[in-house]
Amino acid sequence: MIIPVVLAGGTGSRLWPLSRQLFPKQFIAPDTQDETQGQTLFQRTLSRLQGMSGLAAPIVICNEEHRFLVAEQLRQLGLAGALILLEPVGRNTAPAVAMAALAADPEATLLVLPADHVIRDQAALQTAIALGQDQAAQGQLVTFGIVPASPETGYGYIQRGPALAPTVFAVQRFVEKPPLAVAQDYLASGDYYWNSGMFLFRADRYLQELQDFAPDMLAVCREAANNIHKDGDFSRIPADSFGRCPAESIDYAVMEKTSRAAVIPLDAQWSDLGSWNSLWETGNRDQNQNVVSGDVCTIATTNSYLRSGSRLVAAIGLKDTIVVETADAVLVADKNHVQSVKQIVQQLEAAGRSESQHHTEVFRPWGSYQSLASGPGFQVKLIKVKPGASLSLQLHHHRAEHWVVLKGEATVTCAERVFTMRHNESTFIPLGSRHRLQNQTSEWVELIEVQTGDYLGEDDIVRFEDVYGRAEG
Repeated sequence: MIIPVVLAGGTGSRLWPLSRQLFPKQFIAPDTQDETQGQTLFQRTLSRLQGMSGLAAPIVICNEEHRFLVAEQLRQLGLAGALILLEPVGRNTAPAVAMAALAADPEATLLVLPADHVIRDQAALQTAIALGQDQAAQGQLVTFGIVPASPETGYGYIQRGPALAPTVFAVQRFVEKPPLAVAQDYLASGDYYWNSGMFLFRADRYLQELQDFAPDMLAVCREAANNIHKDGDFSRIPADSFGRCPAESIDYAVMEKTSRAAVIPLDAQWSDLGSWNSLWETGNRDQNQNVVSGDVCTIATTNSYLRSGSRLVAAIGLKDTIVVETADAVLVADKNHVQSVKQIVQQLEAAGRSESQHHTEVFRPWGSYQSLASGPGFQVKLIKVKPGASLSLQLHHHRAEHWVVLKGEATVTCAERVFTMRHNESTFIPLGSRHRLQNQTSEWVELIEVQTGDYLGEDDIVRFEDVYGRAEG
């Protein structure tokens, strides 16, 4: 039995402004040339395993803030029975996989997969996994080394050692990101692979390696596993114990120290989408070598990535340039400097700006809302409620609201009244009134909400009932 373990806890800051802290890249559907167009990177990670025999329901490890995104995207795939482990704080990959191993059958084989990679050749991946199963059954800790296409300086490398079986090698050593001259030597030797961060091993074998090389980490993880709190569809890892766990990668905690590491070469048109250059490389390029997405016009522009999210983007005379437009931010960068995007995000965070956290459209378990306009004492939002969903029964101390239905049929609770509103009908929610918005139909509901008051923050919510178990927000 193979249990896919999907690591979905990253923030993807190098793909800002498309990727934000509350809506990171793994939950976005990028324009790439692979077999699952239209699906998010997280969904593709699981979809490319379809057709394999002996697969169990997946274990997904994610940030608590992303739990409803994970649940909804699993539902869209039709995957039932997944275990969703919520990390109260990120502690890198070694503790995350330890929590999955402790939750799994000890004899199960864990297939550890980052949630934000592109792999175009699904068949090559499945063949490599099947090859790795035999090695994992023999107690090996298998990693998949990407056959390098260029002397990349942004990846770690794995040097192969003696052959253990056809196309399976012992790991000689792991190497940190090298300078260009060294990376060129690695490529020429044929003995080095890019480190993909994908692994295959038995749960009990991994835990034994942790016991040997990181016993303090394992002890903390066991304590946390013994005190996991079940919350509906989610399993909450306790913060008081897990927060004490050392933050280390699988490579550092285990793979660099064990004598049982094996590497299987993988040539599957792989990318970790670690920068905007990666999206240019994996995208559909036109005759001018541009990747264009959205409403874009170009003149004398070449070798560029141009993405429009909400309005027309016109580019003239650009070369080797990244332009990404969203409703609230525009990124313009030379392709040789895209690794500095993370520094822009750090500046935004230091300034307390919301553009680092979320888009103008903010996703909730019931749907989403988008800020359309705001000023002193007022705010206008577009609210979308998915079929069968319900906002909490709540009140506000500082604002009143006016709702106008644009689409669908909304069921409204206001004080003691429960009534239905349809297209072009409206209602007023007085300050301090208990109210709820529900969609009891099979179609989406869309409405305009006009807020007025002396404070319009999202924390001015007192909840009385909530089907999603939220205390606030």
